[in-house]
Amino acid sequence: MNDYIVNIFLPLFTTFVFSWLVGFERQNVGKSAGISAHVLVSMAACAIAVMQRQMFVAEFAAGKPNPDGQRVIAQVVTGIGFLGAGVILKSNKNVKGLTTAATIWTCAMLGIIIGMEYWQLGLTLGVFIVLFIYIRDISRGFNPFIAHKHENDESQHLDH
Repeated sequence: MNDYIVNIFLPLFTTFVFSWLVGFERQNVGKSAGISAHVLVSMAACAIAVMQRQMFVAEFAAGKPNPDGQRVIAQVVTGIGFLGAGVILKSNKNVKGLTTAATIWTCAMLGIIIGMEYWQLGLTLGVFIVLFIYIRDISRGFNPFIAHKHENDESQHLDH
């Protein structure tokens, strides 16, 4: 039970907290990718990292480490790039969605880092990300704790 808590639950929970905070900010500033998108992407990336770490440990313990089994994370990094591209919109001379694409990608990388149990890096990065986006909003005179209308929709439904 203790192995489960340390190796699976803790990485997933930590990733959930940071990605929820980032998604909350994105949702409250009216972006289409909010809590759900950020949490789902980062939790899946974390789960893949946990799985890959456990595969390596099991293969190493069996005396048959397989480097090919360690390539899963590289595919996640690429795949998240395509997902992030989906939230970027270009019209005339305006480009929207770059920050949201970056936060989705960053939350996925945070999930991978924490899932691989690089705790110091993951916790430090998570704190910096959350502080950065909230302080940035506040310094611009924007309250990220209050929901604003969705940028592409007049309704109050902010997360798809």
